[in-house]
Amino acid sequence: MGIQTAERSSALDASENPIYQRHMAAYKAAIPWMKGSVLEVGCGEGYGMKLLARHCQQYLGIDKIPVPNLQVPSNARTLQMTVPPLGGINSNQFDAVVTFQVIEHIEDDLGFLKEIHRVLQPGGILILTTPNRLMSLTRNPWHVREYDPDAMRQILESVFGQVDLRGVFGNDKVMNYYERNKASVRKFTRWDFFNLQYRLPRRWLQVPYDLANRLNRRMLKHKNNHLVSHIGSDDYPINALTTMALDYFAVCTK
Repeated sequence: MGIQTAERSSALDASENPIYQRHMAAYKAAIPWMKGSVLEVGCGEGYGMKLLARHCQQYLGIDKIPVPNLQVPSNARTLQMTVPPLGGINSNQFDAVVTFQVIEHIEDDLGFLKEIHRVLQPGGILILTTPNRLMSLTRNPWHVREYDPDAMRQILESVFGQVDLRGVFGNDKVMNYYERNKASVRKFTRWDFFNLQYRLPRRWLQVPYDLANRLNRRMLKHKNNHLVSHIGSDDYPINALTTMALDYFAVCTK
């Protein structure tokens, strides 16, 4: 994505707190695998980099847009790059690769995973998150595709020899927000009599979707301020995968 959209969660917008904390839950869960040299594909604003770089020796973050310098720790560097491929990055280089909420945006998802496999050292770890299609509230036109559990496992196992597929879940507080969000989304989509959200080319829908998404999040905060403000990363446990997972949390070994 070349422009700032609601797909890029920010700690600076209070209405985005639930999705920001959902992302931070994955970053915190990734800490045990951080060592040596780490690559993050799709580092966004860099808030995850600031956390994970504390736990390794070297950190490289890449993204389509420039990362603010204030987010780059002393042991980290960044590259602006569109992937795949991971151009200019040597094979067998990293102890771990982190890529959160990225693969759903990639046209060549298999090529993306093969490139990550290439740059990992033997025994290296990929940690990946992406939304569970079964829990999505509507079509997201910024996503090339989303995965059901079987499709997620199949593509990961086609590249990596060992795949531990888990889920990011919401506790009662989070699921209360989820249900309120679902009801709000239904109000937006009830006028879509001809199911255009699934019929039109996704690029035609990106800007309207983005505007509606931001408006919806702000309306939810206005009506449910205490709930939205008090959701934290600990409210998103990572457990064995079921169809109720909000995201997949995959740990794949080369």
